[in-house]
Amino acid sequence: MKDFLPVLRGATMIMTPLLFAATGGLFCELAGMLNIALEGLLLAGAFSAVAAFYYTGSLTAALAAAVMVSVFLAFILAFTTLTLRSNVFITGLAANLLASGGAIVLSHYLFDTRGVVALRDIPYLPGIAGYSIYMYASWLLVIISALVIYKTPFGYRLRACGKHAEALSSLGLRPDVYRLAAFLISGFCCGIGGSFLSLNLGAFVPNMSAGKGWIALVVIFLGGRKPQGLVIAAFVFGLAEAFSNYAQGQLNVPADFILAIPYIFTLLVMIAVSAAKPPIFG
Repeated sequence: MKDFLPVLRGATMIMTPLLFAATGGLFCELAGMLNIALEGLLLAGAFSAVAAFYYTGSLTAALAAAVMVSVFLAFILAFTTLTLRSNVFITGLAANLLASGGAIVLSHYLFDTRGVVALRDIPYLPGIAGYSIYMYASWLLVIISALVIYKTPFGYRLRACGKHAEALSSLGLRPDVYRLAAFLISGFCCGIGGSFLSLNLGAFVPNMSAGKGWIALVVIFLGGRKPQGLVIAAFVFGLAEAFSNYAQGQLNVPADFILAIPYIFTLLVMIAVSAAKPPIFG
């Protein structure tokens, strides 16, 4: 059991960006707009945080930059989808490509590198009991989200967008206003999650989100589209990746197979979620 404690500890840290992204994506999903740009929003936040810290040396400025850039990208996504009526899936893919390629281009012009940006002084992220404050913030965000979704008029109307948009319109309310808010919330959450990815590492690396935005979508459905379900689902995926990291130094298994464990697990879970009625953690 003692040897397994590092795996549990690693899982709680790995689940942090997943939880941020999935919480933001949940608002879009409940509003009837599946946001597949979570991956790009995480990357945008990760790069912006490093760039801001590089020039200011301030963690506060880094976090603010990450949130603002991710929210701005989410706004562009919402504008093209809700106002220009573009296909949400194609627009989401375009946002992912923009964030991935844009970070590399900007790193060339701002830092004269090919994508990798290392901080001059790696920041120390504040923590409690040996865990980053980001982890506690992700749990708090889930609690706040649950209260907003289930206990406020905004939450009632947001859920109505996904199920009874016509009824909402009949009351004189505009569903697209709530969908826009959902996109902006997803940008806010992913901005924080992205800043954790890069600041925790002390550098930005191209595609460092490593599919976490896509996995966050699976977390939403595995969690039954409910805030409390997101925590369990995110921990399960965090555990799979933490075990993969642990196994690299413990098991006599080809490294390529070990590194593929989280993605194989994701594929199996997607199949299970599609077959399970009701959702596993719903």
